[in-house]
Amino acid sequence: MLRFLLKILTVFAVMSIVCIMEACSDGAERAKNAGFANNKQQKDSLEDINRRLVSQEKEAINEYILNSGADFVKTGTGLCYRIINQGDSELIRTGDIIVLDYELRLLNGDLIYSSDESGKKVFVVGHGGVESGLEEAILHLHRGDEAEIIIPSHLAYGLAGDGDRIPIRSTLVYKVKVIENQINK
Repeated sequence: MLRFLLKILTVFAVMSIVCIMEACSDGAERAKNAGFANNKQQKDSLEDINRRLVSQEKEAINEYILNSGADFVKTGTGLCYRIINQGDSELIRTGDIIVLDYELRLLNGDLIYSSDESGKKVFVVGHGGVESGLEEAILHLHRGDEAEIIIPSHLAYGLAGDGDRIPIRSTLVYKVKVIENQINK
């Protein structure tokens, strides 16, 4: 009889342990799924916020263009530019060394940097070192061109700003004059 009771207790103990382990794994799975749902909700929420911010930036750019009364060319990336005065040379190409007189403002008109203060901007097109939006715009210009360029934040300093004067998510407005275009062969 004692052996029988020991077998029943052993079976009961094993079944209890299996049930407890199963319950724990179900709870862990539910917790994991809840965390996944929570992460998905957070991701969806962040994507929604980003879509709204991008939409607001596009609206602000469109309002700036409308208020300027000028005709801007819009590229597929969101960059906008207009030629104020046409130059007289070949179109600038990747690899060319460019020298610019410039004025850089925020979309609200605040002056951030200028060649009067910081010196002329000199760079090799396509080699980085300047905002990707500026490089994209320069490829539409010639030596001697004066242009106004609107660079959306994702083509400028994006979520980081420049750590000095340009705040995060800032749309930039360049007024440039291409002083030199040295063809780099």
